[in-house]
Amino acid sequence: MFITPAFAQTAAGGDGGFLIQLVPFLLIFIILYFLIIRPQQRRAKEHQAMIGAVRRGDTIVTSGGLIGKVVKVVDDHEISVEIATDVKVKISRGSIAEVRSKTEPANDDTPAKPAKKPRATKTTKKTVTKK
Repeated sequence: MFITPAFAQTAAGGDGGFLIQLVPFLLIFIILYFLIIRPQQRRAKEHQAMIGAVRRGDTIVTSGGLIGKVVKVVDDHEISVEIATDVKVKISRGSIAEVRSKTEPANDDTPAKPAKKPRATKTTKKTVTKK
């Protein structure tokens, strides 16, 4: 009965107000995607490639901080690591945090070739004559 004219009127300029309120949230999501999500996905891909390329003879660091040399690749999910002389542990590939040194795997079928000795350089001798 006693309705004031303020309640009866509609909001002026309400067209597109909802979309304008969503623009800051969309901008924040786009910024977060390029600054956080995308680089993290790239690092995850690099880490998976690094884990997949682990071979016997590589020196690795586990996520627990153990440093050791890969002795045997058991399967796709497990490797055997020597952390001290005659101390071998089996770890999952997912626990590898870093590969410190990549080495070519040794082939057990062929014997190791001895290292070549460096050649001695020829030197000229000067003869000294006494008078």
